[in-house]
Amino acid sequence: MNRIVFFIFAMGLSWGALAQHSKKEVEQDIARHRAMAEAHAAAAQCLASGQTPDQCIKALQTACKGLALGKYCGMKHAH
Repeated sequence: MNRIVFFIFAMGLSWGALAQHSKKEVEQDIARHRAMAEAHAAAAQCLASGQTPDQCIKALQTACKGLALGKYCGMKHAH
């Protein structure tokens, strides 16, 4: 029973946090994520074309400047 109460309480907090963002902020976030996705798709195409990973990462960094944190446009995976 305590787990159910905690779950309901946690969900209420989550919805409260979402409600604090204006429609404009959400739309800007959506646009930012789409731009990051396009940059990552271009990085994948770059790698598929045979260019070196360093060349593709540099292009990704240029495309993502100001969009995401870190030098991997908000994503980093194990190599």
